Amino acid sequence: MRQQVGAGPAFDGVNADRAADEALLGGVVAAVVAAGAHLRERFTPDARPGSLAEVVAAIHANDAASLRFLREPLERLRPGAAWAEDELESGALPSGEWWVTDAVEGNINHIHGMTEWSVTATLVRDNRPVLTAVHLPLTGDTYTAVRGGGAFLNGVRLRASAKAGLDAALVGTGQARPGESADTFRRIGLSVAAMLSSALVTRVSVPATMQLIQVAAGRMDVFWQFSDVRSGLLAGALLVAEAGGTVTDAAGAPWSLSSPDFLAAAPALHAAAVEVLAPIR
Repeated sequence: MRQQVGAGPAFDGVNADRAADEALLGGVVAAVVAAGAHLRERFTPDARPGSLAEVVAAIHANDAASLRFLREPLERLRPGAAWAEDELESGALPSGEWWVTDAVEGNINHIHGMTEWSVTATLVRDNRPVLTAVHLPLTGDTYTAVRGGGAFLNGVRLRASAKAGLDAALVGTGQARPGESADTFRRIGLSVAAMLSSALVTRVSVPATMQLIQVAAGRMDVFWQFSDVRSGLLAGALLVAEAGGTVTDAAGAPWSLSSPDFLAAAPALHAAAVEVLAPIR
């Protein structure tokens, strides 16, 4: 099982803190479920914001509403852990423990009456994700992982896809945030065109986590993103790695929070995905 997630060494080996992290998991799940229940009450499939100002206001209102249920329980679980305030931030964090959350992952979908959204919480230790919970309020599903302990959906172990050919693969990418650079948009466009010619089906959607849980579950085969927005990648990176998938940057090097891009793939498809994506610079 190839797992290349982390800062520096490969993301493998025995985690001395695993038992302590597993003891936290129930509390983390409870927090994301509570936040999700409140967001479900705010959700309507009839939502149709009419302007950019309305979109921005609805996003901020959702974030604030969810954080009221999410932040205090998580800080109480791990009082010494710092809180990553901006969910659109990228790059490495200072050393120590951090909570990296997305109070409404896929907020843009929620406020437009679409169903692909979730609540995520990931504990990061010295820039490595060690524990995560992703809750989908509309289905009641919860994805969880503790470093070294496997990935699970509602307590059932997840396995990455066993596909061996990119010609049979369902792959995906998406935009990490509004206002990316013109160069990033160029790379996204080139990569989509390249994958359309290489994979069976290519999808482009947001948010990243909602595609990464599908890679972890073996329903999708490859996900890549030309971005380093940490809140959209950390939960899925841990889930995919713990499900037996391969997580690197787009050139195949070990992924960390300092990497400029991201690739998660079924293990037998990783090399083929790198062959498609690595030339796109």
